[in-house]
Formats: sequence, C-alpha cells, structure tokens
Amino acid sequence: MLVSDQNTMAMKSYQNQAEVFLNGYLLNDSFVPYMSTIGGIFACKLVYDLTQLMSTIYFKSYSNLTKIQRVEWNNRAISTIHALFITTLSLYFVFISDLFSEERLAGLITLRSSALSTFALGISVGYFIADIGMIIWFYPSLGGMEYVIHHLLSMAAVAYAMLTGEGQLYTYMVLISETTTPGVNLRWYLDAAGMKKSKTYIINGVVMFIAWLVARILLFMYMFYHVYLHYDQVKVLHGFGRLLVFVVPLVLSIMNLTWLWKIVRGLKKTLAKRQ
Repeated sequence: MLVSDQNTMAMKSYQNQAEVFLNGYLLNDSFVPYMSTIGGIFACKLVYDLTQLMSTIYFKSYSNLTKIQRVEWNNRAISTIHALFITTLSLYFVFISDLFSEERLAGLITLRSSALSTFALGISVGYFIADIGMIIWFYPSLGGMEYVIHHLLSMAAVAYAMLTGEGQLYTYMVLISETTTPGVNLRWYLDAAGMKKSKTYIINGVVMFIAWLVARILLFMYMFYHVYLHYDQVKVLHGFGRLLVFVVPLVLSIMNLTWLWKIVRGLKKTLAKRQ
C-alpha cells in the first residue's frame, strides 16, 4: 500500500513538472518564436527525406533524373508544403480571424499579435532559413540571385514581425502570395516528368497566371492601400519596422511584375505551339 502511494505521488510529481515545463517554456510567448523556427527547420528536413523515399517508390521518372534534379524535386516538395501551410493561416488571419479586425477594440492593428500568429511566422522563418541554405549550397542550380534576394527580404520581414509582434497583419498579407507556389512547382514537376505538352500543363499555366495576378499583384495593391488608410498606426512602428513595411513589399512587387511578364510570355508560347 505504501509502495502504491509512493508511485502515485511520484507520478503526480512528474505530471506537475511536465505542466510547469509546458506552461513556462513551450507555451511561453517568449519561447514560441525560437521553438517554432527550430520546428520549421526540422519539418523541412522531414519533408525532404519523406519526399525522397516516396518518390523513389512511386514515381518511375524520379530515378531517371540527375542528382541535382532530384534535389530540386525534393526541395520543391518542401516549398509546396510550406505554401499550403502558410497560405491557409494567412487567409485565416487576414480575412477570418478577429485578431486584426477593425471592429475589435484591442489596440492598434499594426501592433497586434497572438501566440498562434507568432508560431506560424516562426515555422515560415524556419522554412526560409532551410530553403535559402539549400539555394546557396547548390547555387545557382536551385535559383539565381533573384531567389536569394527574395528569400533574404522575406526572411527579414517575417523574422522581425515574429520577434517584435509589429506589422504581422501586413506580413500575412504578403505571405498570401505563397498561394502561387504549388502551381509553379507543379509546372516544374510536369516538365520533369515529360508532360510539357499535356492539357494539365496548359491548365496549370492558366491557373498559375490568374493566381499570380490576384495574389501577387492585386493583393499587393490592396496592401499598399491599407497602409495608406492606416498610416497613423503604421507611424508608431519602430524605424526598421516602417522600412520593412514599405521597402520589402515594394521590391517584391517589382519582382512579381517581372515574373508575371515571364509567365505571360511562357503561356503565350505554349498556347501558340498547341495551335
């Protein structure tokens, strides 16, 4: 009986210690950014390894690819999973959640954040760290200097919003642009699989053009308009935060317009060949 009581007390002690650890560390707001960033990096590694394993088993064309093509194949799987994750949460925070709602009387919109919004940004920072590491390691096979610039700017803006809690609304508005990534990656996969002349390739090109126009052009215009309407709240941000709000979306907008022109040219060329 005494042994049973001792075991019960020991179990309660371990349970209390676990609760203290969860509440004091893992769920502590100051710990969330670092935990989520590390988790994002490990998630990228996990997706890479699983993609390599499953592709070897289920895709015959995978074994015919060169070594660097297989690396890019796996890398694009990571970016696709990240895009689906961050796009879903970005749409939720911008259009569904009341965290950044105008009707919510909870302080300035530009200074609002939550444990969940910070956690999601941390996952995204982890992804950008892992992805830019691969781009630099295999440079320029996975992307040229424009990809390096894009990732550095994105990582700086997302990390700042994560660590300070400032400007998270505008960060999520920009991250909605990741909705175009699965289409871009599917285009590459179809090309690598020798399906460039298929109807799927053409349909994907049209959908990719529409998605790019909406998510990377029109939505950016809406974001700049939102900043204009709430400039009195943007002014309270620290100097570096204001710089990121204006400069990063502007530079990305220029890059998005350049890439849109390339998409249009590629789509026109593909349609011309079909005719």
